[in-house]
Amino acid sequence: MDGAELFIDLTETTGATRKTVEANEFQPFDGNQIASLQSQLRLLQDRVKELEEKNSKLSSRLASCCCSERRMNFGDRSRSIEKSKESGTTKKKSVEKTTGYNTRILDHCSKRYIALKVMYFGQRFYGFASEAQMEPTVEVIALYLRSNLKDPPNGENSCHNGEEQHDGEIDYVRVINKVLPNDIRVLGWCSVPVGFSARFSCLRRKYKYFFWGANLNISAMERAGKKFVGEHDFRNFCKMDAANVHNYRRRIMSFDISPCDVRTEGNPLWAFNIEGSAFLWHQVRCMVAVVFMVGQDLEDPDVIDILLDPLRTPRKPQYVMASENSLVLHSCEFEGVKFWCSSDAGEALQLHLSNEIRTYKLQAAIFKEALLSCLPNDGSSSDNRKLKKKNSHVALLSRPTEPSYEERRAKLDSTSTI
Repeated sequence: MDGAELFIDLTETTGATRKTVEANEFQPFDGNQIASLQSQLRLLQDRVKELEEKNSKLSSRLASCCCSERRMNFGDRSRSIEKSKESGTTKKKSVEKTTGYNTRILDHCSKRYIALKVMYFGQRFYGFASEAQMEPTVEVIALYLRSNLKDPPNGENSCHNGEEQHDGEIDYVRVINKVLPNDIRVLGWCSVPVGFSARFSCLRRKYKYFFWGANLNISAMERAGKKFVGEHDFRNFCKMDAANVHNYRRRIMSFDISPCDVRTEGNPLWAFNIEGSAFLWHQVRCMVAVVFMVGQDLEDPDVIDILLDPLRTPRKPQYVMASENSLVLHSCEFEGVKFWCSSDAGEALQLHLSNEIRTYKLQAAIFKEALLSCLPNDGSSSDNRKLKKKNSHVALLSRPTEPSYEERRAKLDSTSTI
């Protein structure tokens, strides 16, 4: 019988006793009633003693259990029951969950701290990091994993990419990829020091943004993109977070445009290649959006210089960011970290990606067939659509603007003092 049953038995029994007492509250007790009450009292005392003995036996069995996790849970439950008894309440106690990575499950085996290079297609996930962006991307995570080695390299003495860390070790890429969905894949792993941070240890990041180049002025876009290179204030090329970000200066190492080996119906595929030490929230999508306006001959390349000068343009003009679907975080660079993948895992990864390519090409053919069946026969041309868009375009510097950083901070400060 557990604690709940004990509570019910005691309640029912004492309730019956209480009714008897209430019924006779204003009547004198005779000898039979006194004997009945004494009998019920003895029954209750015997029942309580029996339950206490049973509880003591169960406690002894649980205390001798070799599982440390069960002892911990039992101890937490015992403390919760004691608190309930002290407060005289039967309400359930809420259990506070701890956040973070729990390494207790690895206490009885060898483990090592490694970084994983992860590729995923982000339409389903709304972003890998806390910014909640919908971007197909490549990221890195660092965590403890079980190791086959008796003395795996860990801590500051962890050797990067040495042969000894691979021989006899778990093939992390192959094992993890077997249980991942099709749109997530591990590309490689590397042993790293415990102080390694996938976010803050990153030296530079490289983004690619793919786009179809038909009817775009590529040379003008290249001139505009070069203006981003160097260290600038990018507050007009991001989604501003004035509560947490106070420095909007970032360094761009390169911003160029290159053709890809893909073409459909004479429309070539191009890619922006953008590399920097760090980026602001939605910075790449904002930069690309303005460069697209330049490529459509809606804006002059010099508008980049004006927007990069916070004294001339303290308030960001309102414009729509470029779509997230074409944005790829191509690579991240870390000091001393070289990701490794076994030949077996590499072959399996290539086969998987080849199958995915065929699947998407098949889907593209189906959509193309649907397009051909509904094309208009009125002879409308893309030139007419382009002219219409140019006539309706409002120049960036003539648009309504968002609050400046100083205005946002003033609003935050006034709210905090209320």
